Amino acid sequence: MKSKGTVFVVDDDPEIRRSLTGLLEEVDLPVQTFSNAREFLEAYDPTRLGCMLLDVRMPGMDGIALHKTLKNKGITIPVIIITGHGDVTMAVEAVQRGALDFIEKPFRAQPLLERIHQALSLDAENRRRQAENEAIATRVALLSQRQRQVMALVVVGETTKVTASILGLSTKTVDYHRAKIMETMQARSVVDLARMLEVIENGQPPPLQNCHATAASS
Repeated sequence: MKSKGTVFVVDDDPEIRRSLTGLLEEVDLPVQTFSNAREFLEAYDPTRLGCMLLDVRMPGMDGIALHKTLKNKGITIPVIIITGHGDVTMAVEAVQRGALDFIEKPFRAQPLLERIHQALSLDAENRRRQAENEAIATRVALLSQRQRQVMALVVVGETTKVTASILGLSTKTVDYHRAKIMETMQARSVVDLARMLEVIENGQPPPLQNCHATAASS
């Protein structure tokens, strides 16, 4: 069965932790809670699929500092900021720095759950893209220097004849390299090959985020 991912709750308020644990368990979502940032950092495994509900104000390292620490470590877990009314400006700044969203206390269950499911789907998609990125890079590493030269010309639309002329090769040799490139890269077409190279050259495209505040209870 496909993992649903874990919701990591980091909040110093035990009542909030209990409330969120109960809510998430009701909808069969795995949840793990932490009372402070350091506790989370010591226990967190970045390979685990999940998202985070992060309180802004906590003793010691606050939520904003924890979010910055995660970004500095290259940890891309989707973060939903939990904030009181007085901390909205801080929460908005966190969203501008890459947090997925923020919610205000007191929060309503359904909008929060919808945002959590979106965050878990986003993390799964980011991990899929990263795995694809790494697989493509691994296949490129298997190519010889000459094959990479041929590939660079192929993906910009140069013909076998032109490629052979530029590299000082016979057309037969170019055709051989093209066939090996397509086989090694597992590309179905030149267009597919070009897409792969664009992925590893540009890195992962940033996920589309519909950033907005999740409404507090009315």
